[in-house]
Amino acid sequence: MTVHQFTVRTSEGSEQSLGDYSGQLLLIVNVASKCGLTPQYEGLEKLYREHNERGLQILGFPCNQFGGQEPGTEAEIQDFCSVNFDVTFPIFGKIDVNGPDAAPLYVYLRSEAPGDFDSSSPLYKHVEATRPEALGTDEVKWNFTKFLVDRNGTVIRRYEPTATPDQIRADVDTLLG
Repeated sequence: MTVHQFTVRTSEGSEQSLGDYSGQLLLIVNVASKCGLTPQYEGLEKLYREHNERGLQILGFPCNQFGGQEPGTEAEIQDFCSVNFDVTFPIFGKIDVNGPDAAPLYVYLRSEAPGDFDSSSPLYKHVEATRPEALGTDEVKWNFTKFLVDRNGTVIRRYEPTATPDQIRADVDTLLG
């Protein structure tokens, strides 16, 4: 199985096959508009603009499971991303990334790259205080968790929320060749 076998819902409500991205390097990110990490949109957009022509595609999936930090409608989310960060990479329909209603794509991503949430991360104490049940599991711990997927649809690596787009750049460059 690969990421390319999944179908996701666009922000307009239609279905899109991730097979459409076959041959491209993917960075899949659960995003939120009212999070302390929301400024990462700027770095993600910069990374996208610098590497899109070489085959990088960033896919944003809004999620409201972490502190209610993505409360808006899909139209409001699209507007926020465009107006505040000039985002041009795709932002899909709002999803759950954990729990019984988790999007199948995220169930797969989590199983392929369970993560190794760093206890020295500044976010660790916050997760420990607000979501202790998530520690030591494959759950997405917070907004802006990133999954790097190669051109064949194989999950390569998971980056926890505090990993910035600049910190991911070297891996992107390597995989783009």
